[in-house]
Amino acid sequence: MFESLSDRLQTVFQKLSGKGILTEDDVREAMKQVRIALLEADVNLKTVKEFVGAVTAKAIGEEVTKSLSPAQQVVKIVNQELIALLGNENVPLAESKPGPTVMMLVGLQGAGKTTLAAKLALYLRKKNKRPLLVAADVYRPAAIAQLQSLGKQLNIPVYAEGTDARPADIARNALAKAKAEDYNYVIVDTAGRLQIDELLMVELQEIVDAVDPAERLLVVDAMIGQEAVRVADEFNSRVHLSGVVMTKIDGDARGGAALSVRSVTGVPIKFLSTGEKVDANTLEPFYPERLASRILGMGDVLSLIERAEQVYDEDQAKKMQKKLIKGSFDFEDFLQSMQQMRQLGPLQDILKMIPGMSQLGKLDELVSEKDMKRIEAMIFSMTPQERRNPDIIKGRRRERIAKGSGTELQDVNQLIKQFRDMQRMMKQMGKGGGKGGGKGGNIDPRDLMRRLR
Repeated sequence: MFESLSDRLQTVFQKLSGKGILTEDDVREAMKQVRIALLEADVNLKTVKEFVGAVTAKAIGEEVTKSLSPAQQVVKIVNQELIALLGNENVPLAESKPGPTVMMLVGLQGAGKTTLAAKLALYLRKKNKRPLLVAADVYRPAAIAQLQSLGKQLNIPVYAEGTDARPADIARNALAKAKAEDYNYVIVDTAGRLQIDELLMVELQEIVDAVDPAERLLVVDAMIGQEAVRVADEFNSRVHLSGVVMTKIDGDARGGAALSVRSVTGVPIKFLSTGEKVDANTLEPFYPERLASRILGMGDVLSLIERAEQVYDEDQAKKMQKKLIKGSFDFEDFLQSMQQMRQLGPLQDILKMIPGMSQLGKLDELVSEKDMKRIEAMIFSMTPQERRNPDIIKGRRRERIAKGSGTELQDVNQLIKQFRDMQRMMKQMGKGGGKGGGKGGNIDPRDLMRRLR
């Protein structure tokens, strides 16, 4: 979502880093470019003015102009102000004592409320909670059917009364069921409209009066840009929101909504959601410092680790590490690693979380989904014996693999050569060696990425 903004900001900072000393004019010119970048990203005008003003005031102070690395000081100030703009710290979900905790999801039609309800339920279950989903959108039978289908898929119960009951009564009855059957959380999926209207707001207020939700989360489509801020402001004035969830952040949105909502409404962003798929990696808690780091091209190692913990088995990882050190890593191990990596999310998004990767140029030129699929096809065309013992893949075996995978013989030759190079590199890394053979030497990440192609 922030790719264009991130590229623009990094270009500004690269120009500053080329100057040994920063004058006030240098800083003001850089801030002018930052202002343009933020406006092009669809950030609220008032928010942009306040942000640029705060950064400029700090950046022309003595601490920066007399610093040994003034450009780095400017980046540090921008990072701090971005974090402040986004809310300073993570705001966790509320938990009612005694429970259950009621969560009401509100928003316009098409924002993704029903899918998000299922994602939240899965997120809570992974934290050893017992969620109950509630189908309170009585105007769209398809929404009820969708929630029931998702509940069945995830093995999470769904409470529904059809389309004839009042939403407030459905929510009240669902809460009674939750209390009787010891559910921790009640997630109420409410109706939406194509635009905000009085009937919708009255209905939402009736649900609030009936079950007093501890969480009143606005689900907003990041793709609608500044309209998201207006929608958030309107819902907040009527139902007193406790948080915002930005959906579809993997789309072509410019990111302005996420940078504006908190500063304009004062309502914290609690989650970021990607895609329609319901799994552990499509919903992540919102951490201002992590998003600021991503925007500035510094990576986001903590989020990457959290995603990896959802996918990787610790015992399996230890076995893999031993194989790497011994140099016995084979094509079956490689295939398994690739498949686990893809479970973390879109490949380019994962690479951006690694510090320094965004400075390597266009990541899709280093490794792409197309490359990964081609490699998978070639490995799937190998026999189990060939995967476990790549040394036997010669002559006619290579021709058969190429034919079976729809690739050329030279592609198979290249894969095997690069795999052997990667085996040696991994073994070298495992022993503490790197480029140049010295203890503790460095592996250029570009080299590693190229070898995966």
